Amino acid sequence: METERLLIRKFQPGDWQDIFEYLSDEEVVKFEPYYAFSKEEAINEAARRTNDDAFWAVCLKDNGKLIGNLYFCRQQPEKFMTWEIGYVFNRHYNGKGYATEGAFSLLQYGFEVCNAHRIVAHCNPENAASWRLLERLHMRREGHFYKKAFFKYDGGGNPIWHDAYAYAMLSDEWNERSK
Repeated sequence: METERLLIRKFQPGDWQDIFEYLSDEEVVKFEPYYAFSKEEAINEAARRTNDDAFWAVCLKDNGKLIGNLYFCRQQPEKFMTWEIGYVFNRHYNGKGYATEGAFSLLQYGFEVCNAHRIVAHCNPENAASWRLLERLHMRREGHFYKKAFFKYDGGGNPIWHDAYAYAMLSDEWNERSK
């Protein structure tokens, strides 16, 4: 996929250096279900993502620099035609609209190519940049789940529970907006 400023493509094993650049950053992975990556983990993740259709590399069109990733995965049961969207970007490229541009193109792909009925997203309420992005995309906040899950543990080995906002957009809403 191409946008005005971005090339959105499948991952390649050589992407590991750019993956390491942003996924080794504690601030970037603060709300993610994993810890900051080591060099070896980034190499392994780049190789894994080359075979994972849910992950898309987001690159600057003018120089090919990989600045983040999009996630787009069909949810079960498949007959409900629901997909989930997610994103993680290198913080050195924040505030320039790249995440919005990339996520918008993925919504377009989902509704217009994959014939999605519903696209959903979840984010931690403390991650204001994430829920603001979802609202810029005109996704609707459908819920606030308290202490829904945990990904990490405190120093004593206890789970660190977090809340989650649920967002969604229906194909009808997409079509109405596209008119």
